[in-house]
Amino acid sequence: MSKKKQNAAGEVEKEKTEAAAEETAEEKTAPETEEKTEAEEKPETEEKSEAEGKPAEETAGQPKDPGLAALNDKYLRLCAEYDNFRKRSQKEKDALYADVKASAVMAFLPVYDNLVRALNQATEDEAYKKGVEMIMAQFRATMEKLGVKEMDCLGQKFDPAFHNAVMHVDDEEKGENEIVEVFQQGFMLGDKVIRFAMVKVAN
Repeated sequence: MSKKKQNAAGEVEKEKTEAAAEETAEEKTAPETEEKTEAEEKPETEEKSEAEGKPAEETAGQPKDPGLAALNDKYLRLCAEYDNFRKRSQKEKDALYADVKASAVMAFLPVYDNLVRALNQATEDEAYKKGVEMIMAQFRATMEKLGVKEMDCLGQKFDPAFHNAVMHVDDEEKGENEIVEVFQQGFMLGDKVIRFAMVKVAN
């Protein structure tokens, strides 16, 4: 082979070697460039995410929507009003029941008064007297079941909240304002007076 051909072949090999070296250098440089690009883009993405997340955090710390707060306040007021209405209705219902019961008992009190008069009448008929006593016992038991009680007046101090004084007498043997006689028995339903006792008061 001539010297020129050898030189030409050497130059070709040299060019191939340089080309291969350049390709290898480009391949090594390309990933670094891509990684660098990703590294450069990543902070921007994070900054963007932080920028997007920041309003959400600020919104969470801000007061609620005024419209929502107004609706919530209206709801709470409505619940409170309903609870008050329920309690008031129950109270009125209980009071109405007590008033109706007291009215019904008042309608039967004249029967009680007549039984008292019958018992106070002297009679020789023991069977008749026994029958009236049994009726009176049954009447009183029924009244107790309804929560109605007779006032204990005789010998007690006169109290205008429970007694109605229709007669006054001076008696040195009795205390001041002492009830010495009961003309008509008084009755109470719980703490409520359904009929005042008609009494005679001494001194």
